[in-house]
Amino acid sequence: MLRTENCGQLRVTDIGRSVQLAGWINRSRDLGGLIFLNLRDRYGLTQVVVEPETTELHELAATLHMEDVLQLEGEVRARPEGQANPAMATGEIEVRVTALKLLNRAKPLPFLIRDDEEISEEARLKYRYLDLRRPRMLHNMQVRHQLSLISRNYLSEQDFIEVETPVLMKSTPEGARDYLVPSRIHPGCFFALPQSPQTYKQLLMVAGLDRYFQIVKCFRDEDLRSDRQPEFTQIDLEMSFVEEEDVFNIVEGLVKRVYREIRQIEIPTPFPRITWEEALQRFGTDKPDLRFGMEIVELSELFQDCGFTLFEQILATGGVIRGIRVPGAAADFSRKKIDALNDYVKHLGVPGVTVIKLTPEGINSSIAKFTGTETLQQVADLLQGEVGDLLILGAGEPPLTAKVLGHLRVKFATELELIDRSRPAITWVINFPMFDYSEEDKRLVAAHHPFTQPDKNELEQGVPLEQLHSRAYDLVIDGYEVAGGSIRISEREMQEKVFELLQISPQEAEAKFGFLLRAFEYGVPPHGGIAFGFDRLVMLLTGETNIKHVIAFPKTNAAYSLMDDAPTTVSQQQLEELHIRTIEPPESGKKE
Repeated sequence: MLRTENCGQLRVTDIGRSVQLAGWINRSRDLGGLIFLNLRDRYGLTQVVVEPETTELHELAATLHMEDVLQLEGEVRARPEGQANPAMATGEIEVRVTALKLLNRAKPLPFLIRDDEEISEEARLKYRYLDLRRPRMLHNMQVRHQLSLISRNYLSEQDFIEVETPVLMKSTPEGARDYLVPSRIHPGCFFALPQSPQTYKQLLMVAGLDRYFQIVKCFRDEDLRSDRQPEFTQIDLEMSFVEEEDVFNIVEGLVKRVYREIRQIEIPTPFPRITWEEALQRFGTDKPDLRFGMEIVELSELFQDCGFTLFEQILATGGVIRGIRVPGAAADFSRKKIDALNDYVKHLGVPGVTVIKLTPEGINSSIAKFTGTETLQQVADLLQGEVGDLLILGAGEPPLTAKVLGHLRVKFATELELIDRSRPAITWVINFPMFDYSEEDKRLVAAHHPFTQPDKNELEQGVPLEQLHSRAYDLVIDGYEVAGGSIRISEREMQEKVFELLQISPQEAEAKFGFLLRAFEYGVPPHGGIAFGFDRLVMLLTGETNIKHVIAFPKTNAAYSLMDDAPTTVSQQQLEELHIRTIEPPESGKKE
């Protein structure tokens, strides 16, 4: 055996024992003859001591550097009085080395293996195998493992069956571009990597499996950001003979257990619920962060015939005026900061916002000369403003005004440290529209996906399909959409009507979804489900702000792997085997 114990295991109860350890040198100190090494593995650190009397061992130890890999044998002893290290789990003992073997040397490091080291993202991704040695990253990987284990155990207790669905599947429209895989055996044909197992999990319900789950890789070729990667992981589940409440109960039980076991936080259930319309109106987004206040307040009525021409024109053309209160921010908000704020919101699509300061001397705003202070005092009253507060008003089309104020709400709460990070804020967002309208394509598109069932009450009332709400729901934690799902369509006729509204022709529907439509003819149970963003949930559980930090080997924002230089070109022979013709680069000075 290379080791009998790990580096985080030994305690005072082991004093006097002979042990074998193996690991990496985390730190080396030569203190006038005694050489102290901190040996590290994934379990922790142990201090080992090489004494000068052990001549050969001492000579070898003097040549060692950080991250060299060692095996050693030694005797566990108490540290000298006053030298215990309470910051280390093994801080009351040390190991006096009696045998030492260098297993492998390490080159000089591109960065130190420490959490407090400032490391560029490029270096972290290029040397990811070193970055993963840092305690913070090791902790993140351990939380991933815990979340996976808890999810499997909990769902198995609830009678779910884990079923693996294909990774090579048919290309279907699901909102993002597919990653395609050419077929060697079928020239000119392609598999797609799954954006989600949506159609397969519905077919498993048709098959009678009743309760299915899997922790599954998904792939989407879309623009990346801090909470997106081209390949990501979902906790995917589906249930038969259920309505929304059944799905909510299962999900809330899982989330409650996850936070209890990983964060030692008790989450009260049931989770609050907010409609999609209310979320947009109060928070400017359908994934609201509820850890702080600063809600958006409707102010349009106060500015009817207010004397400020710009506001009156906006209201006359169907626009709105809304505002948020930023507590305690007035004193520090100079003219320079107001200009910087207006420059900032321009990238959100608006020319600027209106600022009102509530100072000890009274109300201060550039629009007071038009509206008078009485109107602005009414604004302050509606926003529950107090002396020292800053009020920010947005004016324009309702969706854009909501978006801007929602964005500023989070920006100011973050900068002024108004967010309670001690426990999560969780809510369901429900009653989504069934369809959105794509200005680019000039047609309806599915707000979630085309297999979502319309609101059954609205259907019974005869509401036109294009105006329906859906039976979709999102789980939002701390301003992130952590899970999304719906009750599904389970009748072929309804599915075909939805395809028709989405301008998916019968021929296209048959070509892309014929297998699902045919399955709907053989007795389909009502069913619904949800999929968690596994990486996002780990990100929230660990306090990270970017999912790259909770994925072992992530890609850059350009969907590139710096560590192994993927994607890359392949040989001409491989391309020919796949019946792919290469395109010669254009001649110099010409464009194709």
